[in-house]
Amino acid sequence: MVGPLSQSRDANPSLVSAETAFSPAAPERPCLKARAARLISARPDDSKVVLRRRKPQELPAHPASPESQGSPLAGTVDPSVYKDAVVVLATAGVVVPLAKSLKVNSIIAFVACGALLGPFGLGGLVSRIPLLSTITVSNAEALAGPAELGVAFLLFVIGLELSFERLMTMRRLVFGLGLGQVGFCAAAIGLVSYALGQPAAASLIIGFGLALSSTAMVVELLAAKKRMTTSAGRSSFAILLCQDLAVIPLLFLISVLDAQNGSGSLLAGLAQAFIQAFAAIATIVVIGRLALRPLFRLVASTDSTESFMAATLLTALGTGLIAAAAGLSMGLGAFIAGLLLAETEFRRAIEVTIDPFKSLLIGVFFLTVGMGVNPADIAAHPFAIIGGAIGLVLVKGAIIFALARRFRLAAATALETAILVAPGGEFAFVLLNAATGAKLIEPGATSIVLTAVSLTMVALPLLAKIARNLAQKLAVPVTLTDEAAVLPPDDRAQRAIVVGGGRVGRLVGSMLDEHGKSHIIIDADSSLITAQRRAGRPAYYGDATKPEFLRLCGLEEATALIVTIDNPRAVDAIVLAARSLRPDIVIVARARDATHARHLYEIGVNDAVPETIEASLQLSEAALVGLGVPMGLVIASVHERRDGFRAQLKPAGAAAARALPRHARSRRL
Repeated sequence: MVGPLSQSRDANPSLVSAETAFSPAAPERPCLKARAARLISARPDDSKVVLRRRKPQELPAHPASPESQGSPLAGTVDPSVYKDAVVVLATAGVVVPLAKSLKVNSIIAFVACGALLGPFGLGGLVSRIPLLSTITVSNAEALAGPAELGVAFLLFVIGLELSFERLMTMRRLVFGLGLGQVGFCAAAIGLVSYALGQPAAASLIIGFGLALSSTAMVVELLAAKKRMTTSAGRSSFAILLCQDLAVIPLLFLISVLDAQNGSGSLLAGLAQAFIQAFAAIATIVVIGRLALRPLFRLVASTDSTESFMAATLLTALGTGLIAAAAGLSMGLGAFIAGLLLAETEFRRAIEVTIDPFKSLLIGVFFLTVGMGVNPADIAAHPFAIIGGAIGLVLVKGAIIFALARRFRLAAATALETAILVAPGGEFAFVLLNAATGAKLIEPGATSIVLTAVSLTMVALPLLAKIARNLAQKLAVPVTLTDEAAVLPPDDRAQRAIVVGGGRVGRLVGSMLDEHGKSHIIIDADSSLITAQRRAGRPAYYGDATKPEFLRLCGLEEATALIVTIDNPRAVDAIVLAARSLRPDIVIVARARDATHARHLYEIGVNDAVPETIEASLQLSEAALVGLGVPMGLVIASVHERRDGFRAQLKPAGAAAARALPRHARSRRL
């Protein structure tokens, strides 16, 4: 009986050779010889074939395809897919650090790289020099998505820095100064455009488009200089927030003005747009209020860094997409989510988690700004573009300064705000490109206007520096008439930081409260932080061993750092992280024993409290009082003995610290 395997052998003689090759010492059998003879006789062309047992290395290899030659993975990856990512990473990881070492602003470095490597720079020479394609970006639109994410993440972080209470305090600036800026600037610029020969519809769109400013660049410049909480920072952000809210009705206005399908009612359409925007914002607020805090408590309880990161990114992206679905900007949705999370105990840990993503993606946005600068357009229309850029800054700046003074802002604040918000912004590209697609503006006019806007954005870092210098010369002591300065105090200002929310941390906090010393509590245990929050104490979840988290918790402004956790290695890491940021801050730390206390003195604590020694002293105090020794003598004796132990531990640690190089102290951990 012949089975399927024997049939396949008869059909394919190579299987016979393969079988014998993998049979180590199989004797030749008559049936095998007979079958081989039949196969040879059936194939006269192969009559010279000699069957023999092959060694394993003699087995025929699979034919190599041209794609797979040279590497087993060749042909499975298209390098061009990742080329733009490599350009972005090279800019962020190599060019920007070099620029910072030369004291060049990172925004200017990103914009300059975008102009150099973009389609109007070296990217335009790819057709003549194909090798340039490996280091350039020929299609700037491919980076539009990551750039928008960068703006969304930036506004998400800004929302974390604010709260609804602080935002409501700014409502007069947002809806008064902000709306006035958009309206008056749009009217002035639109009239100039109409006087230069543009149609009424085109002038209206150009006016509103150029009235908007760059939220991403202004906020990043202010945040980098830690000026978001200043009067100029708050007033600038109020105007920018109003501009973001105005984008959706402006986009609808373009669709109404479209000659092909603009027969609908303008007022009805604008009302619909406002209702749609309100519904989206209400949805984000309701979902956020109900779900965000429980979600992050659940994730934090798992003690998984990856899960916490995923929840953070999901929140920023999810709320941004909800806003985008309603026609709003992704950044506005992410900003509202940040406001909601600002009231939770997770705000500082979330900032630490999302900051690397935000910094990299906002760099992509600045790259796209540089890619929008076309030297050919500037050469073709130098007076229109350069004159338009200068005129835009002057007209907007004058209007904003006048409005800011009308809203009782100090002269220095009004001037700095006017110069910061005067340049154009990213939404001008959105509005004018949409209007060009609707055939409301000629492509040539759009190119000239957007190139002028790009020049103002490129000049913004320099303008910000000029604004700050002028404001310092005009600065006077802030009074309560400066509305931008009347805000609730920041929770990071002039407070002690208690690391640890357990029994020791709670007792330390209650003692600080009893003596009127403000403080915050931080801990990596979400359940402890939740309990502190429910008790009405300011507490934040996060890893205190990370310097960035300590900085966000206000270490640079704090009066003292008190470490109460019972993990010696974590205590060491926290002390080193704090000293790297604040060499002058008072640090009091809990120590496991005398040996650990010596080490803590070596790495920079002002005072270490060993558990074993302190417990022994308290036991001695209780015993002596119980034995009838007067309380005063006991307390004096305990204090004397405590000072003696401190004197024994501290000089030894200090001497050892002086003997060790700085890097050797860290290695001892």
